[in-house]
Amino acid sequence: MRQRGAGAVGTVGRSLRTPRAAGAAGVVFAVLLAATIVLVHSAIPGGPAHGTAWLGSSSSRTAARAELAVLPFAGIIFLWFMGAVRSHIGEAEDKFFATVFLGSGLLFVAMLFAVAAATGSLLAVFEGHPRPSDQHLWDFGRGYALELLSGYCMRMAAVFTACTSTIGLRLGRLPMWLIRFGYLIALLLLLVAPSSGWFQLTFPLWTLLVSVHMIAESGRRESTP
Repeated sequence: MRQRGAGAVGTVGRSLRTPRAAGAAGVVFAVLLAATIVLVHSAIPGGPAHGTAWLGSSSSRTAARAELAVLPFAGIIFLWFMGAVRSHIGEAEDKFFATVFLGSGLLFVAMLFAVAAATGSLLAVFEGHPRPSDQHLWDFGRGYALELLSGYCMRMAAVFTACTSTIGLRLGRLPMWLIRFGYLIALLLLLVAPSSGWFQLTFPLWTLLVSVHMIAESGRRESTP
């Protein structure tokens, strides 16, 4: 009976181990988020000079629908990436930093979904040929979606990046060059990214580098007897 129980425990332990492919979630997320950021800023141009004429372009509407289709998957894969990071850190994580890590990551995903909802509502209301009198509604909806992405979503990404870099520094789980790069990305996301859409691409770049490091580290651990 004892031998059978030990075997069952070993089976459960093996089944609950984080798969090596979990690190690849960050790679997929980086690609999806980068595509989403580009689509948002190209599909919903900023500034009142663009007016509602943008909705008359079929290519612009197609790009916006593609962005809406990609965003939910990006958020789901980011949750998988968070789990892979926690598994890479191990059981020595601090409760304070773990709380900030989880809180900022979950808020980031929630705001991604809010951006998708705002953009989808904007398209649904102005599908077809909007009237000139609806210009103020269009300006409000466009500004709301861009402010969610640039002002709030990216700042939560900055907190997540800084927290992950701090955990990697304290526990020695990340190389020093990646930690310093993470702090630099956090500063850019906090101070520069809200006013410049292209700087928002630094977050998926950081995610990509962390994922590649975790995949390489996992391969070295498995090859070590």
